[in-house]
Amino acid sequence: MLTIPVFLAVTAAYIVKGMCGFANTLVFGTLAGFFTDNVNISPVDLLLGYPSNLWIAWTERKGIRPKIWVPLSLLVIAGSIPGVFFLKTGDARSIKILFGFVVVFLGLEMFLRERKASGSGTPGSGKSASPALLVIIGLLSGILCGLFGVSALLVAYVSRTAGDQSQFRANNCMVFLAENTFRLFLYGSTGILTLEAAKTALCLAPFMVLGLFIGIFFHRRLPERTARLSVTVLLMVSGLSLILDHL
Repeated sequence: MLTIPVFLAVTAAYIVKGMCGFANTLVFGTLAGFFTDNVNISPVDLLLGYPSNLWIAWTERKGIRPKIWVPLSLLVIAGSIPGVFFLKTGDARSIKILFGFVVVFLGLEMFLRERKASGSGTPGSGKSASPALLVIIGLLSGILCGLFGVSALLVAYVSRTAGDQSQFRANNCMVFLAENTFRLFLYGSTGILTLEAAKTALCLAPFMVLGLFIGIFFHRRLPERTARLSVTVLLMVSGLSLILDHL
């Protein structure tokens, strides 16, 4: 797995993470999916993503709102359990095709939402969503997190409830940290997280750090909406490529 394309995939994924506060797994999972199976990708990305989520949550800690991240975290954790077991036992080719469709769907949803967003520069209005919607999104997000580490569905929810960009990034990363902590134990107990995965993540860590700080640099200088629209287009193209490559 330690090849130049994978090094570039990690760097690109964490540039996106630094810019947007999410989508690193979508980018890394899609690009690395051309070279290896998701059961090998997810534990490596989990180990790489944990410190990046911790860093962003700390730097945006003033925006943390327990009423946003705590209930969503509990639902995501509940949904992670079936997702992890399907990752362990499912067919690799089918999982890659499914992942491709997930990427395209989420990228399209994010693209259309950004196109309709106001020019205010904030990801949401701070409004609350219905409890039923919270349960559905939380459980589906957990299944996707368990399978692929994908968090874009819960990002779509937080973007509608966070009051500003700081709250958006902070509460996303708090949910990621809660889910990542649970998934570390779940991956370890099911044999998905191995010593080899840990060694691979350690070798890739410098590229994660490089990408993260490049992304943060651009986050502070580029219009947020422009960066997010660019990312969604990239995700849709990557997802379509992955589907076509494995049909």
